[in-house]
Amino acid sequence: MTDTPPERRNFYGRVHGKTLRPAQKAYLAEDLGRLSLRGVTQAENPGRARLDLGVLPGQGPVWLEIGFGGGEHLVHMAARHPDVRLIGCEPFVNGIAMLLGKIRAAGVANLALHPGDVRDLFDVLPDACLSKVFLNYPDPWPKARHHRRRFVTPGYLIPLARVMAPGAEFRVATDIPDYVRQTLEEVPKAGFELVRQAGPDEAWEDWISTRYEQKALREGRTPHYLTFRRAGG
Repeated sequence: MTDTPPERRNFYGRVHGKTLRPAQKAYLAEDLGRLSLRGVTQAENPGRARLDLGVLPGQGPVWLEIGFGGGEHLVHMAARHPDVRLIGCEPFVNGIAMLLGKIRAAGVANLALHPGDVRDLFDVLPDACLSKVFLNYPDPWPKARHHRRRFVTPGYLIPLARVMAPGAEFRVATDIPDYVRQTLEEVPKAGFELVRQAGPDEAWEDWISTRYEQKALREGRTPHYLTFRRAGG
């Protein structure tokens, strides 16, 4: 990597929401520091070398969840798969606080967090280091002029492809039909093969329904589950 500062990026998602409860403030103050990968990204330390995966807690393959929301899926995966190391990426402080509470309750120890833009994490992850990636109910950006802000665009997908190992699995869950359309169009262009496209009651075997999915179901929207494999494996 060079010493050239990274290009400034626009970030359109929320970072702060409702006022945190006292317990959530305590989670952030007491737990985030030891779980956070803050300080390792190129944006924070221009010219920094690739992340040493040895800093991640636990042993085994590395998985990533992009935008973990309230953290229920991430903690579920950590508990169900103690033989893997998970990174959760989320810039929304309220979501991070919710996750930290869930980590305390579940007692899982194979998690690390990047509290920021996933593109900054991509900058420092080694090539082909991820064996599974989750994108669950991402921000739909429904207006046509905002579709370029979606994750399933080249600015995100090309760096994602670099850090995923050949044969690695990329899962996408969404309730937005146009997001499905764009995903099916753009993800294969970045070097992925569609393995499975499923609808309601056909989620992955180890799936746990999130609060965002439950909201979608209450409002009459249909979940879609897409599985891709990184080409070359």
